[in-house]
Amino acid sequence: MPIFSAPDGTRLTCHLRGDGEPLVVLPGGPMRASSYLGDLGGLAAHRRLVLLDLRGTGDSAVPVDPATYRCDRLVDDVEVLRAHMGLHHMDLLAHSAGGALATRYAARYPERVSRLALISAAPRAIGMPPTAADRLEAARLRKDEPWFAGAFPAFEAWLGGAGDFDPAFVPFFYGRWDHVARAHAAREEDETNDEAADLYGADGAYDPPATRAALTRLAAPVLLYAGELDGGPRPALVRRAAGAFPNAEWAVQPGAGHYPWLDDPEFFVRRVAAFLDGSGGA
Repeated sequence: MPIFSAPDGTRLTCHLRGDGEPLVVLPGGPMRASSYLGDLGGLAAHRRLVLLDLRGTGDSAVPVDPATYRCDRLVDDVEVLRAHMGLHHMDLLAHSAGGALATRYAARYPERVSRLALISAAPRAIGMPPTAADRLEAARLRKDEPWFAGAFPAFEAWLGGAGDFDPAFVPFFYGRWDHVARAHAAREEDETNDEAADLYGADGAYDPPATRAALTRLAAPVLLYAGELDGGPRPALVRRAAGAFPNAEWAVQPGAGHYPWLDDPEFFVRRVAAFLDGSGGA
């Protein structure tokens, strides 16, 4: 479990799983401990996963200044991790909200990224956030699920600004609402730093015009990966976002939600490993 210090002295930790060439992994949430990623459905059999606990999450320390939870401020932590691991450049995978951090990192340090995989990552950093309509479109795909009728009206109202988030909405984020998904979802509250999550996307976190301009210098291959049933991002949004990267491809996993390695581990690992190895799609 490598431990190192951020530029401001905050103690950071990452977890190593598997063997092979290193793959630096940034978690989502935002600000959820990396433990929820597990071994990414078995991807650790192909790569040595370097899973970063962002500051204030998991085994990483809470910073003195909470403003450093902001997404753009976390870029420095990723760069220090790269240097600590002795990597001249690195393959980088990010899930969900971690995709904004990975995108901002790639924009600032394009020469340090050899390959970039953005998994279920809403492209907020380039000014393309998911909309309520996106989420409702995805939710309606679940109309034949036994829990749909009890969850959809409140979900629609919440997306319209009425009421609070209800745990009844959680099945919309998983392709299969089975015992694996239930156990995974049950851990989220304990694994997430709510204060940090509120500050992650605070004013100044994103600068889409500057990020888009900087990404024109990114030569690395990029994979934008969506679940067919995910509302944030929808596959169509991922396809449009791919245009912001000079060398990008996009892929959709059938029947998958926001955590595709849980819904079909074999499909996920085969497709992502092929990208990382440069051998093309499955």
